[in-house]
Amino acid sequence: MALQDIVEQVVSGLGYELVEIERSAGGLLRITIDLPWEPGSEQLVTVEDCEKVTRQLQFTLEVEEVDYSRLEVSSPGIDRPLRNERDFERFEGEVIDVTLKSPMGAAAGGQVAANRKKFRGQLARAEAGDWQITWSDEPPAKPGQKVSKKKEVPLQVLGFRLDELKDARLAPIVNFKGRRPKSVSGES
Repeated sequence: MALQDIVEQVVSGLGYELVEIERSAGGLLRITIDLPWEPGSEQLVTVEDCEKVTRQLQFTLEVEEVDYSRLEVSSPGIDRPLRNERDFERFEGEVIDVTLKSPMGAAAGGQVAANRKKFRGQLARAEAGDWQITWSDEPPAKPGQKVSKKKEVPLQVLGFRLDELKDARLAPIVNFKGRRPKSVSGES
């Protein structure tokens, strides 16, 4: 049985969702888990959840004779990877970082650099059923700086399909003041 199948069977059997498996040099096996998503409820993975999965995986990996020296089970963190359609549905409206497989090229019509692959913006469903992010390349106002309400912030939109992405993650935005970040367009 393949490692992916073994880990997925154990994780889902315990009521969790497998986000990622990573093997690195030195025999480290890193497993990232999350709680299954249900619209309207946002629960977080706890240390106890990781401990429970670790214990069961240690037993199962020993029985299956999987070679590893250290096992690490963790939550996805603030820069959670987005892998499938369900992840994108779950985090619609959030700010994400995307990396395209190939640069925009001439398709951007001079709006962005032709060799640009990385973008950060607010995730939304596009009309055609695909996805899009909206962002502004305007630098944010400095703290204490007055911003004119009349000033139009130029927004840009990038539409994409999931198969065009090399990587997509939640943007690791930390706000120590406890307020939600303002929307991309500068509205509150």
